[in-house]
Amino acid sequence: MDCVFCRMLAGAAPASFVHRDQHVAAFVDLRQAVDGHVLIVPNRHVETLYELDEDTAGRLMALAVRVARALAADGAPPGLNLWQSNGHAGGQEVPHVHLHVQPRRVGDGLMRVYPNGVPAPSPRETLDALAARIAARL
Repeated sequence: MDCVFCRMLAGAAPASFVHRDQHVAAFVDLRQAVDGHVLIVPNRHVETLYELDEDTAGRLMALAVRVARALAADGAPPGLNLWQSNGHAGGQEVPHVHLHVQPRRVGDGLMRVYPNGVPAPSPRETLDALAARIAARL
């Protein structure tokens, strides 16, 4: 088994689980930039979001909401990011679909989405054409 998350789920690698059921699991991320960073994973090995079935996707999101609420109840920082990196170009480091639940503080310097500043809005016709292309493939 060369997937670290699969090894963790199988008990062959250490993990600090906050939730496990027959479909999905949540465990504390090894790298805690802000306390409370949790990863949500399907129990079945699925490498990218493109291969994930909708039922499991819904279960991942439902668990992410529950974890976010638990973090808030535990006194986590006032903000939170939920993100998923997909594929090498998207920054995915572990080839097993996972959601990050990352507590945030103002000024923590994490996740600068636009390091060069927020881009100017695109023309409406460009946005409409993009929306139509995506909608045609749903």
